[in-house]
Amino acid sequence: MNKAILIGRLTRDPELRTTPTGRNVCQFSVAVNRTYTNANGEREADFINCVVWDKQAENLVKYQKKGNQIAVEGRIQTRNYDDNNGKKVYVTEVLASNISFLDAKGSSSNSSFNNLPEPPMQDSMQEESSMETVSVEKDPFEAFGDSIEISDNDLPF
Repeated sequence: MNKAILIGRLTRDPELRTTPTGRNVCQFSVAVNRTYTNANGEREADFINCVVWDKQAENLVKYQKKGNQIAVEGRIQTRNYDDNNGKKVYVTEVLASNISFLDAKGSSSNSSFNNLPEPPMQDSMQEESSMETVSVEKDPFEAFGDSIEISDNDLPF
């Protein structure tokens, strides 16, 4: 199964392009926050390249701008091509099948996000230099005892 779901903010205003065959396409990037902070206590983000086609591409360009929060559902695809120097370039991106607009209609995006520099455009994945682990000294479920009693009526299924 190949399924990707992202929630993040647009890193730039989406731009619509049309292929020679007349199909609309929009390539965009979404900044997705990581779940942990770095050594300085700052939250980092991954910049994930995406592409959407046809009517959804038109709607993204028409209704969204840099900094707006969106949800992207799709699949990860890889492709390659030869650049102008004859070097083979590999691209990994999310091919969006559904995009949801998460900001309220008419709301302005986060102004501090708009002042961020553009994300670095890279076609290769970078390795994590270090992963921070957090140990739990006390069992957070200690107050519940050894077992938890749940009746079948409490289950949602």
